[in-house]
Amino acid sequence: MKSARGEGFAMSRPEFDLSVYLVTDTAQCGGPDGVVETVRRAIVGGVTLVQFRDHDLSDDEFVTLGRRVRDACISGGVPLIIDDRVHLVAEIGADGAHVGQSDMPVDQARAVLGDDLLIGLSAQAPVHVKAALSHGRDVIDYLGVGALHGTGTKPEAEELGLAGICDVVNASPWPVCVIGGVSASDAPYVSRMGCDGLSVVSAICGSTDPESSARELAEAWRRAKE
Repeated sequence: MKSARGEGFAMSRPEFDLSVYLVTDTAQCGGPDGVVETVRRAIVGGVTLVQFRDHDLSDDEFVTLGRRVRDACISGGVPLIIDDRVHLVAEIGADGAHVGQSDMPVDQARAVLGDDLLIGLSAQAPVHVKAALSHGRDVIDYLGVGALHGTGTKPEAEELGLAGICDVVNASPWPVCVIGGVSASDAPYVSRMGCDGLSVVSAICGSTDPESSARELAEAWRRAKE
């Protein structure tokens, strides 16, 4: 396992744990109030990191809901990451941002956020790792790699499978979480590849009991790491 605070990482950034990483989906949660409640209950169940994602809200609406999610995360003692909208991280009071390959380049995101906040990067191939490394190891803090399985949440994401995920993990000096149709049953295989956690959307946001679903994922990951 790669340390989230290994040599070369800025020590002033928030501590984080990728074990069970929830990415929100407003529609699956049943609307804005559902997002907040899902996050709150999922943290009780064992979620260790939350990413607030919504591509449909205006910036003002995004900030309003993002602050509510932030409050739920603070109450639960879990860091909050903002998807894509790097320019709104400070306004929301979040702990960092997550960017994809077609979003703001990581060096620009780091320039906006400064040295004290987290940045995660989506990666689908070793070449993406190499490109990020060209800016130095401190530019990002973790990778989100996928899709492990095909998923309706992000149908455009290529299904990498275990072999493709393994290629990226082996190339990465950063901690890695796996996303894309991930379920508790994937934990043993993902763990054996050297990954640092499971990142999920539907497994929790689409659940009628987010707390129990989060607990199942957390327990599966704990067992896989034993």
